[in-house]
Amino acid sequence: MEYERGAENLPVDTNMPTGSPNAAATHVAREDCPHLADPEWEALQRLSTVIGEAAVATMLRTLSPTEQHGVALGFIMKEQREVAARATVSTPSPPRVASLKLHINSYVGREGEPLLRWLVEADTAITARRIVDPLSKVAFAMSCLGGRTRGWAYERRITDPTCFSTYDVFEEDPRHAFEPPQKEFRSRAEFLDLQQGKHDVHAYAQRARYLVSNIVTNPIDEATKVVTFMKGLQNGPVKAYLFREYPGTFEAAITLAMQEEFSLRQAKPHANVPRPIPRPVVKPTGGPEPMDLSSATTAGPQQRRGSTVTMPVSAQHLCTQPRADVTILGITTGKQKTKATSRRGAPCW
Repeated sequence: MEYERGAENLPVDTNMPTGSPNAAATHVAREDCPHLADPEWEALQRLSTVIGEAAVATMLRTLSPTEQHGVALGFIMKEQREVAARATVSTPSPPRVASLKLHINSYVGREGEPLLRWLVEADTAITARRIVDPLSKVAFAMSCLGGRTRGWAYERRITDPTCFSTYDVFEEDPRHAFEPPQKEFRSRAEFLDLQQGKHDVHAYAQRARYLVSNIVTNPIDEATKVVTFMKGLQNGPVKAYLFREYPGTFEAAITLAMQEEFSLRQAKPHANVPRPIPRPVVKPTGGPEPMDLSSATTAGPQQRRGSTVTMPVSAQHLCTQPRADVTILGITTGKQKTKATSRRGAPCW
């Protein structure tokens, strides 16, 4: 055996490991564990940062390969559980939105009943109930039908179970079944000749909106809608105000017309209120109040020097006792006779 000389001229064995005496006990090379897969070896390296390298090295030297696989797999599953727990805490679940159950009127298909308005109500109720499935939408809409429309829908389902495959198809089929032919042409002609007449601005605007909504294939441009709406208004302040402002869109014209009509209605009650007439102020005097004889009437022809004063009918109910005879300056009230003298001076009645 060959030896090398060290710093102090002592023999040194080159085959002995150098370094710390505990280095071999605390470190295990990858080549020493060929039975472990790469993920398992990496898991054991992460485990060494938790329990120490010496504990992992001792475990690898003392445990069998099967037990080493179990330790590595257990540590991997523990890490996965911790990651899942942190993700649950850090990511709060979104708030649950409760569905709103709206009630809509049934569509029975009467003449003049607006189908488009009912479809809008059905769409709103479906959105509020958070119905997403197309077949569920169709089922809900069919449950809101009534009269002959309900019978028509379910009879079609009997003959063809796949007739309403989507909700769009269900919306289109009732138009052909219950609306008059050439509905768009009729709506266009009625809108272009629409007049307010005896209706208020609100009813006139709602009718104009309904007619415009029926024109889908070839819609009317905004300028034509604005001019037609303004032309159909009654001659008055509302129409003059719109021609002065000249709104750019159909909805803006409706808004301005309704606001102007509301302002006029609010101004009319204040303009028709009569002004109070001031009453003359009577200054009180210290003496006796003069008697008002304007309502006195003559009871009969004047036969004597006095005249009879009759109490008004409106004041007779105030007297609870027979009235007394009162003589006022030659005026006789009641049935009192006037004292007179004869030619020879003797008194007579």
